[in-house]
Amino acid sequence: MHSKVNISIKNKRASFDYELIERFTAGIVLYGTEIKSIREGKASLVDTFCSFSNGELWVRNMHIALYRLGTFYNHDTKRERKLLLTKREMRKLERATKESGLTIVPTKLYINEKGLAKLEIALARGKKTYDKRESLREKDDKREMERVRKIMA
Repeated sequence: MHSKVNISIKNKRASFDYELIERFTAGIVLYGTEIKSIREGKASLVDTFCSFSNGELWVRNMHIALYRLGTFYNHDTKRERKLLLTKREMRKLERATKESGLTIVPTKLYINEKGLAKLEIALARGKKTYDKRESLREKDDKREMERVRKIMA
């Protein structure tokens, strides 16, 4: 059926641009050629975001490359895709985005052990420029300490 290749596509900018508050795992409504492309690792979460429309959560701007063996049944690479969450999770996310100005960002796209595509999304607050500089400084400090530790050992 499908190989046990571990596909995990991360949104590296998400943790840099946003302070991630709470994470959720959502299913995605996909076409056949889309899941095949994802299984080949041909997807990108760059500039991807989530928003509500008619009480449903949609992921927008997620790029899934055309399936190489697809015919004229191939999908649109940047179409909006519906996310599947429980009603309680949907209410919580909708309330948080409306009341406190938080946003929902996709952090990781992966294939679970059942072979289904899942999107990890996070309730997030945008970082200010000085917060981003602080994140870079912490990352550099950690890298420097690791380097010194290796030299000392």
